[in-house]
Formats: sequence, structure tokens, C-alpha cells
Amino acid sequence: MSPELIGLSGIFILLATMFFLQIPVGFAMALVGFLGLGYVTSIDAALMMIGTELWTTFSSYGLTIIPLFIFMGLICFHSDVNTKLYNAAYNWLGATRGGLAMATVMACAGFAAISGSNTATAATMTSVALPEMKRFKYHPILITGSIAAGSTLGVVIPPSIVLVVFGIYTGQSITKLFFGSIIPGVILAGLMMLTIYLICLRHKEWGPAGPKTTFKEKIISLKGAGEMLVLFALVMGGLFVGFFTPSEAGAVGSFFALLISFIRQTLSRDGFSSAIKDTLRISSFIVMIIGGAVIFGRFLAITRLPYAIAEWAITLQVPSFVILWLMIIVFIIGGAIMDALGLLLITIPIFYPLALKLNYDPIWFGVMLTIVTTMGAITPPVGVNAYVVAGMSEDISLNTVFKGVAYFLPTYLICIILLELFPSLVLFLAGAVN
Repeated sequence: MSPELIGLSGIFILLATMFFLQIPVGFAMALVGFLGLGYVTSIDAALMMIGTELWTTFSSYGLTIIPLFIFMGLICFHSDVNTKLYNAAYNWLGATRGGLAMATVMACAGFAAISGSNTATAATMTSVALPEMKRFKYHPILITGSIAAGSTLGVVIPPSIVLVVFGIYTGQSITKLFFGSIIPGVILAGLMMLTIYLICLRHKEWGPAGPKTTFKEKIISLKGAGEMLVLFALVMGGLFVGFFTPSEAGAVGSFFALLISFIRQTLSRDGFSSAIKDTLRISSFIVMIIGGAVIFGRFLAITRLPYAIAEWAITLQVPSFVILWLMIIVFIIGGAIMDALGLLLITIPIFYPLALKLNYDPIWFGVMLTIVTTMGAITPPVGVNAYVVAGMSEDISLNTVFKGVAYFLPTYLICIILLELFPSLVLFLAGAVN
């Protein structure tokens, strides 16, 4: 059996291990990668390679960014930031038809900018926005669709844990990835709001207008969200001018999030304890996935499967964008059946060398993949955000949630097409970073 065929067999065994044996993706990648390395070389050589690779990865200072940004987001979450952001968005947009749903998307974007997690955003905004939209008799399809879709912005808008992991795994600048994702995140949020507007044009009864607020009330409402905007500006501004590294940005953000919550007295002892416990739990989960991906990636590199695929793709007599869209289709299908981060780390060793061979910018490619895999968070059958929203909505079925998110799926495709046609939407801000 050729090395390339062994690598291909390893991918199928990995998928079978995850779906039939129900082994978590991190452990599955580690197991299959180790056995594959042992088969291609020897068990002793596999143990030596794994030890070297894991030590190199986990001794990296840059890995500290993961728990720091997670901790910053969880401190904000337990400090009731979600309510302040939603009230501000509601005061500005609530009086228009579909305005509450638009306000939900805006609040999701704001919370995403400090949490970096789509599931945390989904849980937060469901608890805040769902009762309000029910009170104003919004249709369940519009309610759940806007919450589930809007919460996916947590993976796109920086600081994004998915972008952090992509940067660590590929060696790309995390700062450039962060700034490269800002404009696409804004575009995606804008397209979601446009989708809500079009839905309410067709179904006027789905999103009735809320009460009007005065300009003074609008300005006052910004005060509650102002501290978080300052926090976001501090973190991203410091990164932009090169004042501190991404890890230092996470530490600074966590410190000021704690300081704000202390001054405002919005963080309880139980909330602080929960933030620490959740940070440890989520960070351990992500680190395990990274460790498994390192082992599996080393196995694929030994088999030379990624390079064989890249060389084969170059020989095809088709434009490079055709190959790009074949990759996008794989990510859309894969994102619908497994966790976005796990999918990304399984496929990066295969598609990243191919993208470089096709002369695609690695920063642009990373942001593009983040948006594509984000679709999986709301796409059946595994759309985790849809499950979160349905689980927190006692009288709304999962089927209704998936009907709602179906209206928002075209926004991702439009955003992807725009980024493909105009790469500068990603590279403009990324190229301006020191």
C-alpha cells in the first residue's frame, strides 16, 4: 500500500472512529495519528515523533492566548454585559419593523467582539432577546433564526478562538488574522440585518415594530455598552500599533474586564468562580483538539498525502477558483456534521498546502475558512447553535430553529463570494498591522 493511500485510509478511519465509536475528535485524531505513524514507521519512532511535536507545540508561549481570551469573554458574560449591549441596540433599532431581531444581531456582534465564542453568544442572547421578542409577538422562526445566526459572529469577529488556533497551527500572524476578519464580520452582520429587513417586507406580521425611543434615551443607552467598546478598542488598538502581542492583549483584556466588573460591582463571587472553571474546561478541550491535530497532521505529513493532493490539483486544467469552491463545498458539508474547530484542524494539513500552491494568501484563506466552517454551527444535523437556542426555548422546537436559520444561510454564501471577488476586504486591515 502506497503512503498516500495509507494517509487516505487514515482519514476514513478517523471519521468512522468519531461517528461510530463516538470518540471525541481530539482523542480520535491522537489515536488514529499515533497508530498511523506506528504503521508507516515503527511504534518507537512514532512515540519519539509525538513527544517532540507535542513538546514543541505546548511549550509555545503563543498558546497562552487561548485561556486569556476565553477568560476575558467569560468575565464579561458573568458581568451581565449582554443585557447592556442588547438594551443599547434595542433603543436604536427596536422601533423599526424587525428592529428587535436586528438589535439581536447587533448585540450578538458586540458580545462576539469580547467573547470569541458562538455557543456562549447563543446562550447569552437567547436568555436576553428571546423573552423580549416573544413579548412583542415576533414569529418563532424569526426569533430563533436571528439569535442562532447572529451568535455565529462570535467565531468571525475578533478575538476569535478559531482564528487563534488557525494561526498557531499554521504559523500565521494572529494579529493579522484578527484584523483581517473585522471587515468580513461587519459585512456578515450587515447581510444578516438586511435578511431580517427582507423577511419583514414579505411577512410583516413576523416582526412588528416596538415602541419609539427619544434621541436622549438612545444616547444614554450607549453608556452601558461604552465600557465594552472601550475594552475592545484597547485590545485591538494595542495589537494594531504593536504595543503588545496577542497573548499580552489577552492578559490586558482580562485585567480590564475584571477591573470594570469590580468598579461596576456586576461580578458576583459565584460568577467569578464559574468563569475560572469554564475557562479551564474550555481551554482543556481546545488544547486536547490541538494536541490530537498535531499528531494526526504529522501522520498525514509522513504519508505525503497533502502534498500529493496539492500537486495533483495543480495539474488539473481548471481555474484555481474551481478548486477553491470544491474545498468550500467540502467544508460546508463537513461543518454540517461535526464541530467547526475539529473539522478545521483535520482538514488544514490537507487544504492549507493546496491553497499555498494555488497562490492564495494564507491570511485571506484563514478568514475564508473561518466563515465557511461557521456555517456548520447552524446547519443541520449538527448545528450546535441551533441546539443551544432550541434547548433554551421551552416551547420552540428544533425544527422551527432550523427553519429560521435557513433564511440566513445565503448570507454566508454572499459573504464568501464577496471575499473571493474582493480579497482586499480581508487584506486591507491585515496589511496595515505592524
